[in-house]
Amino acid sequence: MSIQRLGSLVLALLAPFTAAALGGFATARNVKTWYPTLRKPRWNPPAWLFGPVWTLLYTAMGIASWLVWQKRPNAPETKTALTVYGAQLGLNALWSVLFFGLRRPAWAFAEIVALWLAIVETIRRFWAIDSRAGALLLPYLAWSSFAAILNATIWRLNRTRST
Repeated sequence: MSIQRLGSLVLALLAPFTAAALGGFATARNVKTWYPTLRKPRWNPPAWLFGPVWTLLYTAMGIASWLVWQKRPNAPETKTALTVYGAQLGLNALWSVLFFGLRRPAWAFAEIVALWLAIVETIRRFWAIDSRAGALLLPYLAWSSFAAILNATIWRLNRTRST
């Protein structure tokens, strides 16, 4: 791999991990103080699982965006696909701000619906350019679908509770 291609891969990975860092900043305090006090379903994953899963998902996102960029760097459809991808990264970070930072599971649930739609649109656009890139985002869609169900369940279980 050339230095230029390697550099573009590093930049592509930097984008989702920047979103992760922003979300992590909003999450850090309340994940250890507020979140453990919430009622959660018995199928709630253990805390240790979230870090490895999100690391894999953010890595896959970065690689997917890189594949799209490498395939057709100057094509209008690539620019549109990457714009949609950037918007969904912003929504990804915003979910953490709403759920953990502001302690608003209801708001976070409404937002995760928008995030889910943005992920679907990103997959559709990436797939049209490079099917490998679209396929790399399918686990992200699956995990986000699970997260939406978990978010809705936590909201329902804690509706009467003040934050």
